[in-house]
Amino acid sequence: MRDMIFADTFRHKGLRNRMLENLAEKGINSRILDAMREVPRHQFFPDQAFLEKAYEDIAFKIGAGQTISHPSTVAIQTQLLDPQKGEKVLEIGTGSGYQTAVLSKFGVKLFSIERQHELFVKTKKLLEELDIKVRLFFGDGYQGQTAFAPYNKILVTAGAPFIPPALIDQLLPGGRMVIPVGEGSKQVMHVIDKLEDGSLVENLHGEFSFVPLLQDRN
Repeated sequence: MRDMIFADTFRHKGLRNRMLENLAEKGINSRILDAMREVPRHQFFPDQAFLEKAYEDIAFKIGAGQTISHPSTVAIQTQLLDPQKGEKVLEIGTGSGYQTAVLSKFGVKLFSIERQHELFVKTKKLLEELDIKVRLFFGDGYQGQTAFAPYNKILVTAGAPFIPPALIDQLLPGGRMVIPVGEGSKQVMHVIDKLEDGSLVENLHGEFSFVPLLQDRN
C-alpha cells in the first residue's frame, strides 16, 4: 500500500484537460466534465510509475482482481445517473474510489459499498486523506445498504448477471438506477427509472465491459 497522495502537477492537469476534451467530443456534457476536472484520476492509481496512463481512456488494474474504469465509462455512467445536489446516492462497488470522488463533486449525500476487503481498507484511507465526503461500507452490493435507504439514485460499477431486487426495493419512487447487466466479458448498460406508482421503466445504453459484481465472498 502506498503511503502518500501523488502531486497534481501542471503536466497532469494538462493531460486531464486533453482527456476531458476527448470526452466532450463523445457527447459528455460540461456539468460532468467540470466534476471530473476536479478529480485527479492519477491519485487513484496504485503506482506512480503509471501516472500518465491515468489520462488515457483505458481501464487499469488496481489489485484484488479489480480495475479502475475507463474515464469514458465513468463519464457516461455519471451522465446517465444525473446526480443532483442533496440527493441520496448509493454506489455499489467503491473500487479505487475514483467514481466515488467524481460523484462527491455534485453535492450529494453519498454512500458506497465495496466487497473486496483489501480494496475497502485501502480506498477508505485514500478517500479520507483526500477529504471526500462519503460513508463507506464493506459488504455485499447485491444487498445494498438498508440502514440508509431509500435512495434517489443508485449506481452499480460492476457487471451484474441480473438486476438485484434489493436495489430496486431501496430506490425511491422517482429515483433512478444505472447498472451494467450481463454475464461474461460484456454487459449492457441499463437505466432503470422507478415511477411514482412503483412501476419501472428500463432503457438500454450500449455495451460495456466491467469486472463482475461479487456476491457472498470475502
